[in-house]
Amino acid sequence: MSFDEMWGQARSKAATRQQSSMELNQLAASGGGGGDSDYTVTSPDLKAVGNDAQTLYHHLETDAFHAGAQTDKAANDLNTDGFETGAALWTAWDKWRSQSEALLSACAHIHNHLEDTVITHAKHEEILVTNLSVEEIDKHFK
Repeated sequence: MSFDEMWGQARSKAATRQQSSMELNQLAASGGGGGDSDYTVTSPDLKAVGNDAQTLYHHLETDAFHAGAQTDKAANDLNTDGFETGAALWTAWDKWRSQSEALLSACAHIHNHLEDTVITHAKHEEILVTNLSVEEIDKHFK
């Protein structure tokens, strides 16, 4: 393929991408236009994911650490009896605890963020409806 052919193809692809970008920008500027979006997220969707994260948090909080005291005792007993596996058991437990705490923190963060998103979105919608009603806009043009 010659340079001119490759250059022509590249220009054609760029023009197609630019046209698609302009169409997307126009759609976004018009508030969605007539296009059907396959990606929508509603407040109930966000709330459901947040609730799932909270449920996971509570189950993990209860179940992840129930063996901690017994693991500590077993590791200490093994060390006392001269077994090197006591230290290994403690290292494994410490790693498990650390990873579980990170997962708990992530679940809490997801839940809190999505709850806040739902509340903030509802407040923004209320403000938009109140401030941008047709009557409100009309009175500025009379």
